[in-house]
This record gives sequence, structure tokens and C-alpha cells, in this order.
Amino acid sequence: MIDRIVVNPRVHFGKPCVAGTRITVQSVRELLNEGISFDEIIQNYYPELTTDDIQACIEYAIALVAAEDIHLRSVPA
Repeated sequence: MIDRIVVNPRVHFGKPCVAGTRITVQSVRELLNEGISFDEIIQNYYPELTTDDIQACIEYAIALVAAEDIHLRSVPA
């Protein structure tokens, strides 16, 4: 499902977007973070999206965090 997310340097400066749109993963995640449902996002914000597109945004964000390297440094006691 992540293949629904594309990165194109000519669209939103390379931010990940839903394929075939200029809708960023970040925009969708911000709406979800506000507690807005999939149906409300489609009806009131982005009628061109499907529930699969929104789910792909979630999966993309999860994959991004999972792939992130975390470098911890010691904190003086």
C-alpha cells in the first residue's frame, strides 16, 4: 500500500504525497492527529482521496519512524 505514496522533487519540494495528487502525507497526518475521521477527511477536505490512500499515509509514517536511526548520547549524571 505504501506504493500509493510518491516523492517527487517537483511537487511540494519533494515532500511525500499521495500518488496522483499534491496532497502531502503530512497534511493527512495532521488532520488525523486532530481526531478527524477518514470519512470526514474525504468528505470535507480531500474528496479525491480514498480510505486506502489515508491508510497508506499512516503506513508510510510508521515505516519512516521504523527506519529512523536513533543516536543516543550519555547525559552527565
